[in-house]
Amino acid sequence: MSSRLNIVADAHIWGVESAFSELGGFNAKLTMLESRDITREALLDTDILLTRSSTKVNAELLQGTPVKFAATATIGDDHYDKQWLDDNGIVWANAAGSSTGSVIEYMITSLLHLHVNGLIAIPESSIGIIGVGRIGSVLAEVCEAIGMKVLRNDPPRARSEGNEGFSTLDELLEQADIISLHTPMIRDGEDATAHLLNAQQFNRFKGVGIFNAARGGCVDNAALLKWLDGDASRFAALDCWEFEPRPMISLLQHPQMAIATPHIAGHSLDGKAANTLYVHRALCRFLELDAAWDMQARLPSIPPPLHVDYADDHWFSLYRAASALYPIMDDHDSMKGWVECTATELPRAFTGYRRHYPVRRAWQHAWVHFDTTDAILLQLADAFGIKIV
Repeated sequence: MSSRLNIVADAHIWGVESAFSELGGFNAKLTMLESRDITREALLDTDILLTRSSTKVNAELLQGTPVKFAATATIGDDHYDKQWLDDNGIVWANAAGSSTGSVIEYMITSLLHLHVNGLIAIPESSIGIIGVGRIGSVLAEVCEAIGMKVLRNDPPRARSEGNEGFSTLDELLEQADIISLHTPMIRDGEDATAHLLNAQQFNRFKGVGIFNAARGGCVDNAALLKWLDGDASRFAALDCWEFEPRPMISLLQHPQMAIATPHIAGHSLDGKAANTLYVHRALCRFLELDAAWDMQARLPSIPPPLHVDYADDHWFSLYRAASALYPIMDDHDSMKGWVECTATELPRAFTGYRRHYPVRRAWQHAWVHFDTTDAILLQLADAFGIKIV
């Protein structure tokens, strides 16, 4: 590769211009495009391609282009045809692990919301976690630390590590009050996750709640809708939807859709910045450069501590803190407001909300002050990752 470097990047990658305009000794030309404009024709003189999840990177896009490196500033990479990229000598990368903390904060706030609204009782509930990788492993540790029974389901890990400590999907369906998905989208093979939860599984599920913060298509949304209709005590909390950015309106408007958010669980400002940092580091490794981009210098200063009034109930006090750090119901209310959207307006609302998402700082950069020294409350806050000052 010559010292001239043509880079095409999705214009909505956080900090893209500061991260990729200057790259060591290369004469870098950065072109920022809307995802709809990232076409094969636009890449005919491109060396490096940087995308988000809305761009499918495959033979149709890259055949006949000079692209030698492609990276997605997202955790998931099922929009990349990785086998074709490997077969054609194109190096690829993702940002797996960058938004783990943000998704955990989403899950914690969701669990607390469900608890204070009487849909679950956290200490008495069991949670089945499907996919015990970066996010699922951390979630399992948090849930155990706050007293929940945790069942871990991860067939690839069980095969390589042994069955001890892992549960089958059948066991989750029989024993878990809540099932939460944290898997990649795998369409074929022994570990396929497409419609992993379908009508057959829902018919056997004895619990009350479904979380999906993984990939929309891992849950058959039509089957989920029918399952919700079967019992008024059931609920769903979805951040990922089948057919994004056109989720099923009938599912979105269902009264038992307890938490509905438009694929923003990992969208804290710090999570989005980390996405860019991971991609920047991967590109620098490919170019054999030292990674010099200073992500922290681009982030705003740490906000002042939040003051939270203590309530007699530990869980309600923690919910006050968590929802102040992350007002999840603002996201929920916004998405629920789209039920009257036309078929044209809905994907625009879904995509637009994600692109112009309000600033939300990671909890590691936010402090909370409770007007109490209650030891149990402080212990639970620590388990949740809420920093007390």
